[in-house]
Amino acid sequence: MSGSGAAAVRRATVIGSGAWGTTFAGLLAQTGTPTVIWARRQEIADEINAGTNGRYVPGHRLPAGVTATTDLADAVDEACAVVVAVPSQEARKVLEPVRGALADDAVAVSLMKGIELGTGLRMSEVLAQVLGIDRSRVVVVSGPNLADEIAGGQPTATVVAADDEQVAARIAALCATGTFRPYTNTDVLGVELCGAVKNVIALAVGAAAGRGLGDNSKATIITRGLVEITRLGLELGARPETFAGLAGMGDLVATCSSPLSRNQTFGRHLGEGMSVAEAAAASRGVAEGAKSARAVLDLARAHGVDMPITAGVVAVVEGAASVAQVTDALLARPRKAEGVHAEPSQA
Repeated sequence: MSGSGAAAVRRATVIGSGAWGTTFAGLLAQTGTPTVIWARRQEIADEINAGTNGRYVPGHRLPAGVTATTDLADAVDEACAVVVAVPSQEARKVLEPVRGALADDAVAVSLMKGIELGTGLRMSEVLAQVLGIDRSRVVVVSGPNLADEIAGGQPTATVVAADDEQVAARIAALCATGTFRPYTNTDVLGVELCGAVKNVIALAVGAAAGRGLGDNSKATIITRGLVEITRLGLELGARPETFAGLAGMGDLVATCSSPLSRNQTFGRHLGEGMSVAEAAAASRGVAEGAKSARAVLDLARAHGVDMPITAGVVAVVEGAASVAQVTDALLARPRKAEGVHAEPSQA
């Protein structure tokens, strides 16, 4: 509940007690916003209330002002901001019970990076639809945001995107700290596509590393992956500059390069010969790239956009091809001029 009196500070809510959700709750608390985390399991909520989340943010104490509950309705009641940090393919099911429950002036914030299977909706669209709010009240946070580094106080920047610049600025002010610098953006479409597709590309980079390929190979996948992201984004109406910024190239480099990345780790396990099930068990948390690759590919095909790296990831994840077969097939593609605006048949 919100506190009484004119000087009371309304709390924020984070739905999801994983690494990024817990870390983001800590940022909110550092700026003076009491923040409650909704956790599925009571033991996680109890540990958060004791000041740690050893399963997902090991080695770090949580700032004062972070608490937890397993009661979702109570968590969102009168919150000024409701931050959603659950796996993208589970968001709709998790949020259905609180449809219409947000305060009239509350903003929904997506930390999720994916495309919903079956609908092709971006996470901001899912939030607006399932929560029953206007899209102007939905904000997206995306960038090179590896949770463990941020929890440890290492400096980074991010993008806070919303259709309304003032709404984006409101959320940016809530999470800006001495080491976490948010930039605002109104290209929600571009920012979300970057966040969703970079996970797929990171999985491909990890698979190449697992197969023993070197930095030239990985750099090739990263740069051609950026072409795929940009090509899809421009077709759907995103702004070109978004793809060269923090949400685009910045997040892509961090996710593809860091061993802290779940998607890169998942791909590396596949490249080392693990099955999809074995790679999932061995990776830390949910690899969104494996979950969303099919949705990304379906979206691209619906708009006539060729995305060969994404298609290769889908083939591996769905068991239609091995990592070696996909690598060989990509290298055997017809030679062409480099560029984003290639004809689909020559992409």
